[in-house]
Amino acid sequence: MKRFFRRLLGYEKADSAVTAPLSEQQIQAILSNKGLEMELPQLISACGQSIGKQRDTNEDCLFAFTATIGGPRGNVPFGLYIVADGMGGHQDGEIASNAAIRVFAGNVVRKFTSYLFGLPPQMIDESLQEIMLGAMNEAHYTIQRQVPGSGTTLTAALVLGQQMTIAHVGDSRAYLLYPDGRLDLLTRDHSLVKRLEELGQLTAAEAAMSPHRNVLIRALGQGDSVEPDVFTLPFPPGGIILLCSDGLWGVVTENDMQRVILETPVLARACYNLVSAANTAGGPDNISVILAQIVG
Repeated sequence: MKRFFRRLLGYEKADSAVTAPLSEQQIQAILSNKGLEMELPQLISACGQSIGKQRDTNEDCLFAFTATIGGPRGNVPFGLYIVADGMGGHQDGEIASNAAIRVFAGNVVRKFTSYLFGLPPQMIDESLQEIMLGAMNEAHYTIQRQVPGSGTTLTAALVLGQQMTIAHVGDSRAYLLYPDGRLDLLTRDHSLVKRLEELGQLTAAEAAMSPHRNVLIRALGQGDSVEPDVFTLPFPPGGIILLCSDGLWGVVTENDMQRVILETPVLARACYNLVSAANTAGGPDNISVILAQIVG
């Protein structure tokens, strides 16, 4: 793992800076992110959440951590983003999602503490996928101990340099919006209707309207062990990762999500607009959204 970080850290000389007043046109370009180019890759993020229009409690929980791992020969973007949706109808779903977030995030960030905060070097013997899998297992067993009978989804993205590792269980989702505007669903729903659709027993339209569409076949806290999907893929410069609970994707189409993000270059405003779109569509569930982008 040390060699991995050394490969990521490249030497860059600092140029001398000259200050000058910004024109109104330049200020507007900065605010809109148009034409934004960074000398070094920069990771930026934003998040949004709402209880929705028809729920009395919020069973969603999210975590967004964006940082830079500094080194003597360069800087590496680092980010950890998580969305968890406590299972409705189960005891203490909101406690389960909160516990899952805290345990998962704590386990992952702890591995990188020495790199983030300049502490004495800590050897990392695991791959990124093994780190994410271990954190998922810890969250699973914590829920079983602290909130037996409950459960939650969890979808997480660990960004390191220009790659990301996804860990996923349940039906929260991760999407990637490529620089060319294409929106791809990265995760597979662990739901009953998705499985029936894969078996050819339901069409996509029937699955979307099924009264059983919220029934999960995998979730943290449920069953003896958890079987998450864990994989790594490139995070292209200019690309945007979207993590969300089904309170968003269940009522806002992928085409509309894509349009909102493309038309709203400021990530914080895009999160707000996505949450607003879900509430405008009736807001039947809690809504959680995270957007992260590598610029440069």
